[in-house]
Amino acid sequence: MARKSSIARQEKRIKLVEKYAKLRKELKENGDYEALQKLPKNSSPVRLNNRCMFTGRVRGYYRKFGVSRLVFREMALKGEIPGIKKASW
Repeated sequence: MARKSSIARQEKRIKLVEKYAKLRKELKENGDYEALQKLPKNSSPVRLNNRCMFTGRVRGYYRKFGVSRLVFREMALKGEIPGIKKASW
């Protein structure tokens, strides 16, 4: 499980990105990069991370399923993900 502070920080970034999205777009279209620099760092969408919906883990994230590799493996073995089964040959 990721630290609660990491997850809370990510939520804060998501809110900032949504708040400043329209303003950032306008500033980029006008070419006003000095004003863009004065916006908060965390208002940039590049600073967002994909996180597992169960554990909050950032690394080993499968975008298609929205979970980390560890949770994916557990769910696949239990049969909770349709169409996924363990390979054997």
